[in-house]
Amino acid sequence: MTLTPAGVESLVRPAEIGIYLDNSATTRPDPTVIEAVRRALEVEYGNPSSVHRLGTAARRLLDESRRAVAELLGVAPEEIIFTSGATEANNLAIFGLARQWRSHRPPKDLGRPHAITTAVEHPSVLEPFRRLQEEGWEVTFLPVNRHGQLDPEHLSDALRPETVFISTMWVNNETGVIMPLSAIYERLNRWQERFGRRPLWHVDAVQAVGKLPTRPRDLGIDLLSLSGHKMHGPKGVGALYVRRGVQLSPMLLGGGQEGGVRSGTENIPGIAGLGAACQLAARRLAGDPEGLHLRKLRDTLWRLIEERIPGVIRHGPTAPDMSAPHILNVSFPGTKGEVLVRYLSERGVFVATGSACHSRRPEPSHVLTAMGLSLDEVGSSIRFSLSWENAEEEIVQAAAILKEVVAEIRELTGWKPGRSTDL
Repeated sequence: MTLTPAGVESLVRPAEIGIYLDNSATTRPDPTVIEAVRRALEVEYGNPSSVHRLGTAARRLLDESRRAVAELLGVAPEEIIFTSGATEANNLAIFGLARQWRSHRPPKDLGRPHAITTAVEHPSVLEPFRRLQEEGWEVTFLPVNRHGQLDPEHLSDALRPETVFISTMWVNNETGVIMPLSAIYERLNRWQERFGRRPLWHVDAVQAVGKLPTRPRDLGIDLLSLSGHKMHGPKGVGALYVRRGVQLSPMLLGGGQEGGVRSGTENIPGIAGLGAACQLAARRLAGDPEGLHLRKLRDTLWRLIEERIPGVIRHGPTAPDMSAPHILNVSFPGTKGEVLVRYLSERGVFVATGSACHSRRPEPSHVLTAMGLSLDEVGSSIRFSLSWENAEEEIVQAAAILKEVVAEIRELTGWKPGRSTDL
């Protein structure tokens, strides 16, 4: 594949890149996505607010992409708001609900508003909640157990009459833990039966959409965030599902695009790519709704690691209904995660120490720390994340390279089975 105009260097083909196992950070855009983006840039490049033919074509592309996202989620197209990505979608959900409550608070309500989230959320959720604390909100950060799971009873204990909304993940981006969404839904319904209302519920589904069936209506989810580049779509585009009847205060004011909630000329090339990625995900899930291909690859990788490398520790639950099929988090005592990532990269295997948003920061993973892991376990952990494009041969080859690299590093650190090394 060659870029135009002539003279620009050829793109590196995926096979020449190496073995890419960092798909929770980002995924390679699918060729159908690239084509959709290209067409929007070269052919249907009009402003969708314009009334001429090119504008009408862009509006049609916008509408088609919105339908594709809605069909993947099983919701109505008018319930989809396009954003610049999941970070904006999460911020829009949290601050949009908070501002809406502030401007429409009950006249007799003089108490502090309350919101709930968990200690293992993505920074794009945790930081907005911390900002709400600075603005006078009371916030509860629910703990998780050693497997990263939330105890639904902790939610029941935290709910109170002044709770305005809650925000939870669908799948944790570092460990692959699936949050107990059905149990959360049940607790919220109990609350509604008791008080006649329940808090609104936002879900960050970035690591679930495209890998698992994600139907927010089935679980009573009010708002749901997704990202294009986590599902073989382009970077810089995402979406927020907002259930009909839920009101958000806009964060961006201007021309009134996206139902007045998110003003600004729509990113038609990115949105077209997201629509194509959602269509691709829908076809893949129709053929493999349980993600058996991904799960087989992950289980093969773990089996090879456990058999060939002594002392390894897997983090998170192993039950299929509690763990996403595409993420594996493992500690390799006697190594340091950052060093292991670099060694593997030099040999053509690409993994991560955790969230890409925090990979260049010195702080230990807040997710693994919240799970109660030791500093050694946190510091020696790496995350493998798979995609539909990975093949079993890659997994076998990656495991062999990993064995060699871990042995090499342990030789330098002097680690032996049964001995803890403070790195």
